[in-house]
Amino acid sequence: MSNWTLFSNHGHVLVCLARDPDARLRDVAINVGITERAVQKIVRDLQDGGMVSVTKVGRRNCYRIHKKASLRHDLEAHCTLRDLNSIIKKKPESTPGTVKPLSANVLEARSVKPKPTGIASQKPKPKKSTPAKASKSKSKTSKAAERQQGSLF
Repeated sequence: MSNWTLFSNHGHVLVCLARDPDARLRDVAINVGITERAVQKIVRDLQDGGMVSVTKVGRRNCYRIHKKASLRHDLEAHCTLRDLNSIIKKKPESTPGTVKPLSANVLEARSVKPKPTGIASQKPKPKKSTPAKASKSKSKTSKAAERQQGSLF
């Protein structure tokens, strides 16, 4: 199965800015799945095309979508950004089976520590043995778990 989308990265950035005009470009880049530098170039293209204006608010930027601007291609030139925005800006209701935005997956991945898997993560089965043997097997398992944990990060 090929991995393609209907909108270009310019369209995706425009959708992100329409949904959250105060978004940081870093967050937009995470949502779209491109670099922050690419988002900066796209925002500059959208500004030059008269679709977006940028206003400085303190240390941050606020992005305003010009809803009366027409789409650029001849096939869609009869549509404005307002028409497109009215369809896309609405976030889908959360239902089972819907895919979370990329940023939600990234944030969840940052907050949840990965659990080690494999033989080292399994608890050793208690064996009837002398205490000296139990401590040796425990130390071997903990060393293996430490090695495995080190490889995850």
